[in-house]
Amino acid sequence: MLLADVRMADPGDAAAISRLLAAAIREDYDSLLGEMRVGRLLSDHCSLPRIRAEIGIPGGAPAWLGWLVAADADGTVVGAVSGGVPVTSEGELYALCTTPGRRRQGVGSALLAAAGDRMRAHGAVSQRITLPAESAPALPFFTRHGFTALTPVRLGRAL
Repeated sequence: MLLADVRMADPGDAAAISRLLAAAIREDYDSLLGEMRVGRLLSDHCSLPRIRAEIGIPGGAPAWLGWLVAADADGTVVGAVSGGVPVTSEGELYALCTTPGRRRQGVGSALLAAAGDRMRAHGAVSQRITLPAESAPALPFFTRHGFTALTPVRLGRAL
C-alpha cells in the first residue's frame, strides 16, 4: 500500500493520533516496561484533550512545530510525529508512531523526513529523541536513519 500524504494534523485527526499512539506504545512496551509504566506513558502522551490542544497551537513557534500525520489515499491516519526546536539548532522528536500493521512500509521514514525538514526550516542542524527504554523496539529504525546513542535512551543525528 502506498503512502498518499504527509501533512499537518488538523483537529479532526486528534482521536486517530491518540488511538494510534496508544496502540504503538502498548505494542512496543507492554512486555518491556510493565503495566504501570505503560499506563504512565499512555496518560502522559495519549490524552485526547492534550492532543486536541496541541493541534490547536499553530506550528510556527520553534519549540513546538506541531503534529504531522501520514494518511493513506482514503484518508486513514497511519502514522504521526510531533516535534520542535526547543534549543537553538537542536530539533527534538516528541513522538513518532505508525500503525503496527504498517511498519516497514516507509510511513515512519516519511514522517521522520518531514519532521526533519520542518526542524531545519527553524534552524535545527541536529535532531534528538528520547526513548522510554534502552532496548526500545524503535532503536533499529532510528539507527538505520543515522541516529547514534548519546545516552542509553537518548539518540541524536545531524540533519
